[in-house]
Amino acid sequence: MNDLNNQIPTSTVDDIYAESGHWHVNTGEEKIHAKRMGGKWRNLKWWSNSFWLLFFLGPYLRWDDRQAVLFDIPNRQFHIFGATILPQDFWMLALLLLFFAILLAVVTAVAGRVWCGFFCFQTVWTDIYTWLEEKFEGGPQKRRKLDAAPWTFQKIKVKTQKHALWLLIAFLTGVSFVAWFQDSFTLWGELVRFEAGMASTVFIGMFIAGTYVLAGFLREQACLWLCPYARIQGVMIDKSTILPTYDFNRGEPRGRIKKGQKEEDRTTGDCVDCNQCVAVCPTGVDIRHGQQEGCITCALCIDACDAVMEKVGRPTGLIRYESLEGLETGHSVPLFKRGRVWVYSAILTFALSGIVYGLSTLGAIDLKVIHDRQPLFVMQSDGSIQNKYTLKVLNKLSDDVKIMVTAEGPEGLKLAGSEDGFNARHGNVTPRTVFVRVPQSSLTAESVPIKFTITTTSGNEVYSSSRESVFIGPAR
Repeated sequence: MNDLNNQIPTSTVDDIYAESGHWHVNTGEEKIHAKRMGGKWRNLKWWSNSFWLLFFLGPYLRWDDRQAVLFDIPNRQFHIFGATILPQDFWMLALLLLFFAILLAVVTAVAGRVWCGFFCFQTVWTDIYTWLEEKFEGGPQKRRKLDAAPWTFQKIKVKTQKHALWLLIAFLTGVSFVAWFQDSFTLWGELVRFEAGMASTVFIGMFIAGTYVLAGFLREQACLWLCPYARIQGVMIDKSTILPTYDFNRGEPRGRIKKGQKEEDRTTGDCVDCNQCVAVCPTGVDIRHGQQEGCITCALCIDACDAVMEKVGRPTGLIRYESLEGLETGHSVPLFKRGRVWVYSAILTFALSGIVYGLSTLGAIDLKVIHDRQPLFVMQSDGSIQNKYTLKVLNKLSDDVKIMVTAEGPEGLKLAGSEDGFNARHGNVTPRTVFVRVPQSSLTAESVPIKFTITTTSGNEVYSSSRESVFIGPAR
């Protein structure tokens, strides 16, 4: 054992422990007060954050006499503008979930944790909460000083104002979520009159608590320890993934700027070791130590580094979107040569095609025809052949409608059992038994095609749906 220790160079051991010191993950022992500064990526982040305005404003869009998008779970109906999706159409939901799962995978494989850095609700709400915190309490140094200061009237006033606004945002978040599942105007009326149902009250309360605690207190800890997507996306990244990356070839060795030193006399790299990239990081990661678990690839470190490079008169891009392979070899593998990008794209195309097909073929009423097999046919006293069918009509409209049935098939076909039509309840499947009689002389084979069509009128619109079946007669 002593011989083995003697064979290991001291410098190697020092390097091992020095590197392990860089891989630090904040476990909550310190509160991150990230510095906020402008730049291209900060502006892009604000634009991506605005995507969530749809979450708040979407429930108030109207379509005809109802909410444009309403997930009516008690009545098992999803209303999306002019389309109504019932449980029978939920196969499209599976394709939609597949589409977004693979979209997350392909974006992560190509450009890293874009979802985490720019669109995730935890990231967005935390960003808004910390922006408000800065407005009330000042920059990072002032906030740290205020946290350490004793409780005074001024401190209580500032903290109360901040937390009141946090709670207001959390309340609006809870109401907005429930409004996607209950008519928004009805919900607000119930809240004002203190008549909201138990389910609405519980979900609003859960979102108030969740938003307030996660965005206000846990912040980056939710990304590091609670979110499963952080782990999933981490294993999707490889050497060819383009990420916010520190160019160690250009930046090392680091060195602070010395007064009076000429640029041509400098022996250090371009990194001036100002730590601004760490100061703006919402999770406290030092990007110069390579890709780490805590990095959400928000690219704010790029803005910080570029601003410093411009001030000291050096080229920007010391931290930039680049792959590890590109840094090591000088070139990256093109997208069209990456196998898994092609696989992901194929699955995306399949899922999206299925969704488009489903929506394009989604009718207001739907018909299914079941041929009675006991018996297959009945010989009538007049020599004609009779078949029995069960029609199942799915009414996706918002009102009950009257259904008229017609049938097309062999010459002399007569339809019985629905001469005056029948009512179909909205949001339900209504069965109806009908009989079809055909003269035996019109049958050219043991089994001939037959087509049923249902029609109805709702408002000024006429809706119809058809389904083919077979008419069975004696063996010929």
